[in-house]
Amino acid sequence: MEWRGGREGNVEDRRGLGGRTVAAGGGAGAIIVALIGYFVFGINPSTTTSALSQFGGAGSSERGTVGAPKDDAGKFVAIVGANINDVWKTHFRNYPEPTVVLYDQGTSTGCGYGQTAMGPFYCPNDSTVYLDLSFWEEMGKLGGSTGDAAKAYVIAHEFGHHIQTLTGASQKVQKAERGASGQGEANKYSVALELQADCYAGVWAKSASGASNGAVSVSSKDMEDGLKTAQAIGDDTLQKNAGRRVNPEQFTHGSSAQRVEWLQRGYQSGDPAQCDTFAGL
Repeated sequence: MEWRGGREGNVEDRRGLGGRTVAAGGGAGAIIVALIGYFVFGINPSTTTSALSQFGGAGSSERGTVGAPKDDAGKFVAIVGANINDVWKTHFRNYPEPTVVLYDQGTSTGCGYGQTAMGPFYCPNDSTVYLDLSFWEEMGKLGGSTGDAAKAYVIAHEFGHHIQTLTGASQKVQKAERGASGQGEANKYSVALELQADCYAGVWAKSASGASNGAVSVSSKDMEDGLKTAQAIGDDTLQKNAGRRVNPEQFTHGSSAQRVEWLQRGYQSGDPAQCDTFAGL
């Protein structure tokens, strides 16, 4: 995947400011358990506040350096994020860019206190994508790719949740979940929201395919890394790898086959109108 030389967007870098570590029994094992049991990059925006509250208090209101980070990992996020914004500006008039915050261990958010164990997430209360870049390593441990295209897929998925807040999809899901007859029904709406964010990530990748002259470029070969990651973090695969029985009623993000299907659908069409994951619900 080509990305160097692309336009750099502003990122708030809070790395090194020091945040609280994960709860007792923490470390990589706790991170993976939390990811399997909870979110796997992409907390449902309709439940972000209640989800984050389970990991601790509000935290301090620390403020990091705003601008383009100097290290490669930070620059990657700044350039990919800027490119994703440029793509969505072609679909939305007066598109408001989300804030992107890099942190390590833990940080305050508009939705409560965020921690590494949650994986990357989007908070609708402050329109911000939060990324602890140690997740790239955990993604590999879960069986996904650690290539640049897979990392970009994660970022684009979180930006997809921003789009859903702008369109009102997240708010509609929240209302539907409140009126659901049980957790199994409520989870169906969560799955639809997450699969749509996958589809939106594919729409971005299509727009970035074949680009050149210093812009972000995602090739069909690069997409294999994204699809490998989508396969690895499907709810059924995670349940199996955790030694649990596969239970579709407990799915919150979708099966491996569903995540691959909707990422591909977005990539093949390049059209956000083809990302209606709510049909039939």
